[in-house]
Amino acid sequence: MASTTKTHFKNCLTSSALRSYLAEFISTFFYVFSAVGSIISSRKLTPDAASDPTTLVATAAAQAFAYSVSVYMAAEASGGHVNPAVTFGLAVGGHVSIPTAIFYWVVQLVGATLACLLLHIATAGQAIPTTAIAPEMTGFGGAVLEGVVTFVLVYTVYAAGDASKGPQSPTAAGPVAAAAGLVVGANVLALGAFTGGSMNPARSFGPAMISGDFKNHGVYWAGPLIGPGAAALVYQNVFFPSRSDEESMHGVVEAVVVV
Repeated sequence: MASTTKTHFKNCLTSSALRSYLAEFISTFFYVFSAVGSIISSRKLTPDAASDPTTLVATAAAQAFAYSVSVYMAAEASGGHVNPAVTFGLAVGGHVSIPTAIFYWVVQLVGATLACLLLHIATAGQAIPTTAIAPEMTGFGGAVLEGVVTFVLVYTVYAAGDASKGPQSPTAAGPVAAAAGLVVGANVLALGAFTGGSMNPARSFGPAMISGDFKNHGVYWAGPLIGPGAAALVYQNVFFPSRSDEESMHGVVEAVVVV
């Protein structure tokens, strides 16, 4: 057991592994920068952005485009997770080792925090908007909603990366990136007024860290971790229980297992 753990740790420090961490850092930085920046811009241009539905559409589109591009540009190096929830869901399914998942989480959270810090400094101290649940909602309700939409996101990643639907490779990440971006945009539209439609602990952690506002922050960890775990178990054990890992998820394994 000790030798296995040591081997896993050594594999986490190879050049390819370090390249994957950098890819996750850059992609998460870009996604959070675009997601949070689009909200800051909408509030700057629209005095009452909170009650203007067009701002929700604009920010949903920005997040959809940014997530799709972020996944695509990191796919070959790291699998293009751009989200601790996606990393967790793939780890539950056995497609990412636990040590690798931990390193991914660290760089994703750091990337999100630095993106928000840069926005705060470069915009002359503009307030960094945090994800928050609607006043009439409970934390439990918020966690349930975030869990559902994150389930859908991770299930989409599994389904789009299923090699049984066609040849897959780390460089053929277009369908996965497009599908993930579309579902992120749809979920932001669905939950923007209720929870912000985060689906991403890093997306919520960065703004909370810079603003110092961690109110109901647990909602954005509980839901987005339970949902992906359930998605992995449902996809692999309920819908396709007869497939071996190599047969059913070969495309995803190639894309996400870097060590």
